[in-house]
Amino acid sequence: MLRSLYIQNYALIEKLDISFETGFSVITGETGAGKSIILGAIGLLLGQRADVKAIRHGASKCIIEARFDISAYGMRPFFEENELEYDEECILRREVQSSGKSRAFINDTPASLAQVKELGEQLIDVHSQHQNLLLNKEGFQLNVLDILAHNDAALEKYHLCYDEWKQTDRELAELVSLAEKSRSDEDYIRFQLEQLEEARLVEGEQEELEQEAETLSHAEEIKAGLYRVEQSFASDEGGLLSYLKDSLNTLNNLQRVYQPAKELTERMESAYIELKDISHEVSLQSDSVEFNPVRLDEVNERLNLIYSLQQKHRAQTLDELIALTDEYRSKLSDITSYDERIAELTARKEEQYKQVKQQAEVLTKARTKAAREVEKQLAARLIPLGMPNVRFQIEMGLKKEPGLQGEDTVNFLFSANKNGTLQNISSVASGGEIARVMLSIKAMIAGAVKLPTIVFDEIDTGVSGEIADRMADMMQEMGDRNRQVISITHLPQIAARGRAHYKVYKKDSDTETNSHIRRLTDEERVEEIAHMLSGATLTEAALSNAKSLLARN
Repeated sequence: MLRSLYIQNYALIEKLDISFETGFSVITGETGAGKSIILGAIGLLLGQRADVKAIRHGASKCIIEARFDISAYGMRPFFEENELEYDEECILRREVQSSGKSRAFINDTPASLAQVKELGEQLIDVHSQHQNLLLNKEGFQLNVLDILAHNDAALEKYHLCYDEWKQTDRELAELVSLAEKSRSDEDYIRFQLEQLEEARLVEGEQEELEQEAETLSHAEEIKAGLYRVEQSFASDEGGLLSYLKDSLNTLNNLQRVYQPAKELTERMESAYIELKDISHEVSLQSDSVEFNPVRLDEVNERLNLIYSLQQKHRAQTLDELIALTDEYRSKLSDITSYDERIAELTARKEEQYKQVKQQAEVLTKARTKAAREVEKQLAARLIPLGMPNVRFQIEMGLKKEPGLQGEDTVNFLFSANKNGTLQNISSVASGGEIARVMLSIKAMIAGAVKLPTIVFDEIDTGVSGEIADRMADMMQEMGDRNRQVISITHLPQIAARGRAHYKVYKKDSDTETNSHIRRLTDEERVEEIAHMLSGATLTEAALSNAKSLLARN
């Protein structure tokens, strides 16, 4: 329930701070006094797009703040889900700066516009004249039936089934598309893979082959060099090892008379052993190296194959070719498994479709039952509102394919005349008739859901007299059900029925115009309603009539 509204520097409002009562309240005022400005400010508060033009001239920013009592409406889950502090008094605030920057707060905590909008829709329902256009929208009509059928749980279950079905449908479509493309590439992939597999590539072989080719290409040069080294070590005439052996023997003999020779002997002995080992290794290497043109041709042929494959597949290394081979194997494996995977997804989709249809049938039954009840209740409400011969019918049908809200089609058919043909309500109903139908629907919805505050913006347009009285009865009844109903009206019959009466008015000075709102006293209400009856000039008859209307309330 809306407890208070604070507006600063918005349009013609410099500062406005007003408290609201429970039950049924009315707001009146001359055209242009600022009623629409107040509604615009509330719209901003509930997440509508900000416009810097709405900031009062000369101000740096505008502020709109509302306080709601939400103690009886079970809204704690919203605050927990959005990690917001919960309090039985909820404060919504919106600030719009002249730079265009906008900020929103819930209980003084910064919040996104999406969060503010979601919460605002649970706190207040503003019904303006343009909302009457919703009456012809299938989504609105379905929503009416779902609310009155209490389909929340059934819709949630349907949405789960529907989302799973559509997700599988998307996966299947992507897989079929991928399979078709892959099959067109299958011959190419298979040919490339066969060529790579025939090569029997082995990790690390390229480096080994390149080294072997280098050795075989220079075999004679290598063997001659190794032979020269071997001779320098082991030649019987002047070989390095024989000279070293003689020197070692000499030092060994000197050890008896020359102590430092011992260390020199040990070092030379170590060098001799190492050089002898090197000599032996050189000899072995020399024996192993031989010119083999047949093997050289084999190595070069293998390397040429590897190089050609690298060039063909734009690979820099043998490892990349091996990885490409694995990739082609994987693609072929996927292609051969597509049919199996498509069959699995098709079966899953068919099973999920059955579940969607089953849940859609649950919704259809509930909506059909609710439609018959709506037809009865709406006719009963519209007859006292000046439509004695009204006929209202909800036409139900089925879509070819289930949609997000089920598979039902719905159409509100209407005739205000006894013998008139039932037609789409927006085609045959006048503005006043549509307003009365919408009021009746809102009254039914208010009885089915906990909507804290309902604001009617001139829903009484096009009606007067006794019908206005009946509309006032309906709004007053809605307000008596532990709800807050606020009606912006031009009709004295409705203004007189409010538990509280607020007046919007303008004050002009030499430099500016300000809009204000205040609650009227009992005496002021008499004068305001009398003005609504007779115009600017107050007459005794108008005052008497105004007192009579208020007395009836």
